[in-house]
Amino acid sequence: MSLRDRDKKHLWHPLTQHKIHPDALPIQKAEGVWLYDDQDKKYIDGIASWYTAMYGHCHPYILEKVQGQMQQLDQIVFAGFTHKPAVELSEKLMEILPVNQEKIFFSDNGSTANEVGIKMALQYFFNQGKKKNTIIAFEDGFHGDTFGAMSASGLSVYNGPFEDFFIKVVRIPTPNASNIEEVKKQLTNILSEHEVAVFIYEPLVQGANAMHMFEAKYLESVLQICKENDVLLLADEVMTGFGKTGTNFASDQMDCKPDIISLSKSLTAGFVPMAVTSCTQEVYDAFLDDSVGKAFFHAHTYSANPIACSVAVAGIELLASVEIQENIQKIIQSHQDFDTKIRNHSKVKSTRQLGVIYALDLNIEMDRYGEKRYQIFDHFMQNGVVLRPLGNTVYILPPFVITEEELEIVYDTIYQLLEKIL
Repeated sequence: MSLRDRDKKHLWHPLTQHKIHPDALPIQKAEGVWLYDDQDKKYIDGIASWYTAMYGHCHPYILEKVQGQMQQLDQIVFAGFTHKPAVELSEKLMEILPVNQEKIFFSDNGSTANEVGIKMALQYFFNQGKKKNTIIAFEDGFHGDTFGAMSASGLSVYNGPFEDFFIKVVRIPTPNASNIEEVKKQLTNILSEHEVAVFIYEPLVQGANAMHMFEAKYLESVLQICKENDVLLLADEVMTGFGKTGTNFASDQMDCKPDIISLSKSLTAGFVPMAVTSCTQEVYDAFLDDSVGKAFFHAHTYSANPIACSVAVAGIELLASVEIQENIQKIIQSHQDFDTKIRNHSKVKSTRQLGVIYALDLNIEMDRYGEKRYQIFDHFMQNGVVLRPLGNTVYILPPFVITEEELEIVYDTIYQLLEKIL
């Protein structure tokens, strides 16, 4: 029995309607930007495997660190114990996080990082005797699939069956030049009518919302109003973190810094699952009390797994390297050159870019998960490029190690789509 058939027997894949699309492509190995299937055909990973493998697959520097750690300490409960990889990671993160961040809490993935952040914010006020029960979030945002994170998300395609069970969330539009005054007015009204604990937001780029982008100066206005009204700021940097927007974190591009930051995905470079929720000293201090009940009672079995921490330390060291920083600038320039070539194409409705993230909207009508989307995906795969359209949006978010020649393959495949397929 083939691996594909064995897969169908027991496995349930994410974001998949198995009745319509029962097949999954076996990948047997990966190296750098390349994935290899069971027939030894290779594909450029144009989205860094959902924005995780930003230093390429199986990077030798990270492999060396992982192998050394596996021989030293594999797992230990993090309640009442600590270890060198966790301490080193906390120190490395403090070197690159916004300057107001002081403490980090470990969990398992992007959803749980946001879940932790939401619970931190709600209990921060609870511990002070303040009953704040409302969250503000952007329309069409996505923060994960656990219940708190899902409550804050605005994409009904993910949340439809569960909306009757959500915590209280009020949404505002993402701000831009044409609506900023209306957004500020709407926000002010919400703050006067509700007991708001936290504003959760994806800074500058909403990933699942087809890479929707908005400018820092308009977001800054929204953040400032929240700050002035005793509302905590929770920046969901699960997708945007670690260099993708051209700075270490998207929050670096604003003066108004978040109180809480959620991190995952490329935190561990695509090697193993782990997440971090960081916060300010002020948030942390609200949980210090003689009463045990004011402690933060949230835990994950694999919190601060030593192997995952060692991977994250190695990833941060790579991010700071001259080679990776130069490659980021090369990718940014290459995207700009490609944009000049195709932005006026008749099949291109609009384009946008921030850092190494590039997106174009196709000038065609199609459902987010309709058959046209799968036809476009198949075109890319047949040409050896992994790109996953979000509705009529095609986006590139490549590993930092991609070469100009490999990027040209990605660009050419998109150009072929515009010229020959659509």
